This record gives sequence, C-alpha cells and structure tokens, in this order.
Amino acid sequence: MAKNKNNLVYFCKECGYESTKWLGQCPSCKSWDSFVEEVKIIEKNIDIFTEISKKPDIIPKTIDEISDKEFEKTKIGINEFDNLIGGGIVKGSLTLLGGSPGIGKSTLILQIAKKLGEQNKSVLYVSGEESLSQIKLRANRIGKFSDSVKFVSETNINKIIKLALNTNPNLLIIDSIQTMSSDVEDKTPGSISQVKTATSNFFRLSKEYNISTIIIGHITKDGSVAGPKLMEHMVDTVLYFEDDALKNLRILRCRKNRFGSSDELAVFEMDETGLKEITNPSEIFLDGRPKDATGCVVTCIIESNKPILIEVQALVTKSSYGMARRNANGIDINRLNLLIAIIEKRMQIPLFEYDIYVNITGGLKIKDASIDLAIIMAIISSYSNKVLGDDVIYCGEVGLSGEVRSIVNVNKRIQEGMKLGFKKIFLPKSNIDNIDKNIIDKFKNNIEIKAITDLMT
Repeated sequence: MAKNKNNLVYFCKECGYESTKWLGQCPSCKSWDSFVEEVKIIEKNIDIFTEISKKPDIIPKTIDEISDKEFEKTKIGINEFDNLIGGGIVKGSLTLLGGSPGIGKSTLILQIAKKLGEQNKSVLYVSGEESLSQIKLRANRIGKFSDSVKFVSETNINKIIKLALNTNPNLLIIDSIQTMSSDVEDKTPGSISQVKTATSNFFRLSKEYNISTIIIGHITKDGSVAGPKLMEHMVDTVLYFEDDALKNLRILRCRKNRFGSSDELAVFEMDETGLKEITNPSEIFLDGRPKDATGCVVTCIIESNKPILIEVQALVTKSSYGMARRNANGIDINRLNLLIAIIEKRMQIPLFEYDIYVNITGGLKIKDASIDLAIIMAIISSYSNKVLGDDVIYCGEVGLSGEVRSIVNVNKRIQEGMKLGFKKIFLPKSNIDNIDKNIIDKFKNNIEIKAITDLMT
C-alpha cells in the first residue's frame, strides 16, 4: 500500500516532538538523528462553534463538591516496594517500570504477582516477549503461585483489553509495552505510533474500568524509556531500575508518583530465587570495611530521602613522575581537584608532588555535596598516615574559603549513624541548631555530635 505523502509526519522517538519534515536535531529535546517517519491519521474536522448552542457534555465542580475520599491501596507484601510507591498500588492506577535488559524487571513483576496471589487477588500477566514455557521456567525459581494468577502470551491490544474486561483482574501486567500492537495502526510493534496507541488504550482501561495496570518499558542507551516522552507524562507512576557496578544490587527509583513521594528508592539484591529486599543498605556498603586503616572515612549521604552510610577511601603516594596523578572513582574528578586545591591553599598542605586516588566503595556514583568533608579527611588521613577512627562519621559541604557549610536531613544522618553503632559524628556548626531536640536527648549517651566551622579549626 503506497504512502500518501500528504499524511507523512516525523516524530522524535525521544520526546515525541512532531514535525512536517525530517530534522537532524530535535528542537525540543536537542537529540540528534532521532526523527522517524510515521503516517498521520487524518481525522474528520468538526467545527466546535456550530455546536455552541447545545448543552455541554461535561459539568464543572467546585472544590467542595469534589470527593476527598482516599484512594484504595493494595499492599503487595514486599515492604521496600510498598514504601517506594507510597504504601501500595492504587486501584485504577497506571505504573511504568523501566530498566536495562536482564536487570530484573520481569523477576520483580513475577514476585509482585506471586505476593498478590497469596492474598487471593486476581492477577493477569500478559507477556509479549516470552512464551508461557519461558515464564514458567523463571516462576519455578521464585516459588509456587496461586491459581488466582493467570498467564497469557499475547501482543494484540484488542484481544488483551477484551480479556481484561471479561476477567476484571485486580492487577494487569503488560510485559512489555514495546511488543504491543493495535489493529488500527499500520506500523510494527515498538514504533512511536504503536507505543502511543498502546499506552493510551491501557490508560483508558485502568481509569474507566478501575483496573490497576503495570507496564514494563524498554530503555534507550541514555537510560530513558524507549518511545515518546508522552508515555511518561500519561502514567501515574514511573519506576526505574539501576544496577550497581561492583555488587549484585538493584536500585529501584521512583521518578514520578501522583499518589505519594517521587523522591524514594528501594534496594534489592539478586539471588537464585529472585530479588531480595535490602532493608538497610548501609550494612551492605560498609561490609568488609578495614579496621584501623588510614585514608578510610565513613560519611552519610541522602539518596532519595534515604540515608545511606558509605566509605570514602583515599590513597596519597609520592609521585614518581613530573606531574602528579589524580584519579576519582564514584565522584566527579573536577570536584576532587577543587577539594585538593582547598587543602593546599587553606590548610597549607603541599600535595602537588603526590598522586591522589579517591574511591567510593560499593560502586556508587555520588553527587551529594555533603561528602566533601569526608573526602578531605580521607586525603589528610592518608597523607599524614594517621587513623581517624572506625566509629566516626564526617558530613559537610566545603566552600572555597575552607568553611564547612550546612547540609540537609541532619536528623536522618544522625539516626542512621546511631543504628550502626557509630560513636561520633562531625556536622557543620550551622546545622546544630536544626537538630531535633528529641534526637539529642535520645542519642546523647550513645553518639557524640561535634560541630565544625571550617577546615582550619
């Protein structure tokens, strides 16, 4: 069937921007070579103003007329996941789960289905990527499933919606959205138009028929969900999987949540039986920490409202070459160079003849500025060959004048340090007045809070 050139449009596959001609760079998201050709369906033009005299189909309401009834939430039984999405899956919500191949998306979804089945909740698992035999192979590793969990291998949207309306499940799972296709579209599955049509149909299904739906989405090389950006705007909740570089960990982040906080994360560990929730990530990242070692300092970062204790390691050695080397693993190398310059200028410590290596254990990539003080103390400890103590925490952002500036969430950092048995924590002096008095009273005999103004004190 020949294409009508008058109906051809070009969509940016990264953000969904529409253009009548092909462009090398998208003017919306600035991505290069992202435009794909699509056939636009021309709908009948209706003159709205000719209908102006008729009674409107919709009736607006005042704020007092709108019901403030709480959304009905279903707890999954995986505590870390329930906390991540705000206490459970909201009935009639649409959730998007993204992540790189093999990271554990389908495994987590199977575990969610199993937990709901144990509560006698009906689940319809639709797979467009795997056969039923392949699903069973993975499910056997997780455990026994209830008969209320049903599986089907299908890619046709119309058949799936018809099945969902007849069975009315408590949870509908689509794995994955890029494999779904509609009869009304003349494109292959995964195209811009097919993904938009599939998402809008499942959105309508979840809202009009009150069926909770989770759709799995593939991601592009830059870590975003493949397909139009409209898909992320349409859904109620967006979850992203991240994998840790050095450990068998999986970090699930909530990037959007209409029913709770969008600044949360959950940590899981992959084993032979599936994903195991990690209730205290600090213990994992501090596991194997050397005792009485120079250049080793513990700090507390805040990742999506969750306090995590990590270890900062520094190695300062005499340079064998004319130019000293600087190497950073887990932090920005430019930030390291800036902190080294502060040490040399404000503390009068000559480091220009020394190679300096800084490492964040566990493979984490840290952007939290409160790690500055820990990095500086680790470098000084290695340079002076002095142990700073195994039960001490350093937190604070360091300015160019050597001042230690205030940080956020000091109460959470103190509580996390206390839970793991640390005896002393150094905090910016400007944060001391913001500490919860109840925390001070509770921990005053167990952890000592030390105020620090600048590096020279």
